[in-house]
Amino acid sequence: QVQLVESGGGLVQAGGSLRLSCVASGRLFSPYAMGWFRQAPGKEREFVAAASWSGFSTRYTDSVKGRFTISRDNAKNTMYLQMNSLKSEDTAVYYCAVDRGGVVMSTPDYWGQGTQVTVSS
Repeated sequence: QVQLVESGGGLVQAGGSLRLSCVASGRLFSPYAMGWFRQAPGKEREFVAAASWSGFSTRYTDSVKGRFTISRDNAKNTMYLQMNSLKSEDTAVYYCAVDRGGVVMSTPDYWGQGTQVTVSS
């Protein structure tokens, strides 16, 4: 069984920063891409960012390019999302995901429980 546990969410003022973490555990065999999705109230879950196993290949949704940075430390089975210049529209529950198919993240195999990010304006 695979577990993904997110942390690092919270309340921050607009313009501020947060760093999310996701730790993977269980029977998870490399290689696999890891990524972040988010879901705002009343909206569908949307893709945010993803990184390949090596971390060299990354992908971002347009709205976060230049503000968010995804990275991973495979030795720690951990993925990070550094979020800078946060905006109120970034408010959402952020979910960690694993997709053995790659950074497209079209059909994630595993999901975390989510961590709330709230940006006050």
